[in-house]
Amino acid sequence: MHGPHPTTAYPLAGYAHAVFLNNFITRPNIEVGDYTYYDDASGAERFEERNVVHHYEFLGDRLVIGRFCALAAGTTFFMNGGNHAMDGFSTYPFNIFGNGWEEGFDPQTWVDASRGDTIVGNDVWIGNGALVMPGVTIGDGAIVAARSVVASHVPAYAVVAGNPARIVRMRFDDRTIARLLDIAWWNWPAETITAHLDAIRGNDLAALEAIEDKRP
Repeated sequence: MHGPHPTTAYPLAGYAHAVFLNNFITRPNIEVGDYTYYDDASGAERFEERNVVHHYEFLGDRLVIGRFCALAAGTTFFMNGGNHAMDGFSTYPFNIFGNGWEEGFDPQTWVDASRGDTIVGNDVWIGNGALVMPGVTIGDGAIVAARSVVASHVPAYAVVAGNPARIVRMRFDDRTIARLLDIAWWNWPAETITAHLDAIRGNDLAALEAIEDKRP
C-alpha cells in the first residue's frame, strides 16, 4: 500500500469536492506538485481559471506549488498581471483599451514592475479565502489562516494570519525546523512515506531522523 496515486483526479471516494490539483493544470506557467489538493464545492476542477488571477504568459511569472499542500476553498493567487504601472501620474491602464491609447506605452514597464514568481513550498496548509499576492514565497510546512492576505514572504513552519498576514507563532524551534527541512519527508518515495506515517504525523523528531539515516 502506498496511498492514492497522484494521478487520481478525485482521491476521496464519494467526495467530488476535493481534487489532486496537478491533474487539472494546463497552463505552462503553473506547476503543482504531487498530492497537493484543492477542496471547493463550487468546482475544484476550475482552480486554474478562477483562483489564479491576472496571470499572463507574456509577463513570464510562474506559480509553483509544492507537494502535499492543502488548499481550502477560495484560496486565490493574485499574479503580476494585476499590477498597474505606477511610475507616472496616473495608474489608469490606457494602453489596454487601444484606439490610439496604446501609442507611446512601453510594455517593458509591466515586466520591470513584476515581483517575480509566486512560490508555495511543500506541506503548506492555506485556509479558506486566503489571498496570496504576487512574488511571495511561502516556506515549507507553513500555515496560512483563513482570510489572510499574504503580501510578504512566510518563513518555513510559520503560522501567519491577518491582513497583511503576520507571524502568529512558529510551529517548532529553530533546530527542529532546520532538521525537518533537511529531512524533507515530502521527497521520500510514496512507499517510504506510507511505511512511516506515524512518524510524519507525530512529533518525535528522533523517529524521523532515524528513518532518514536508514534511507539509501
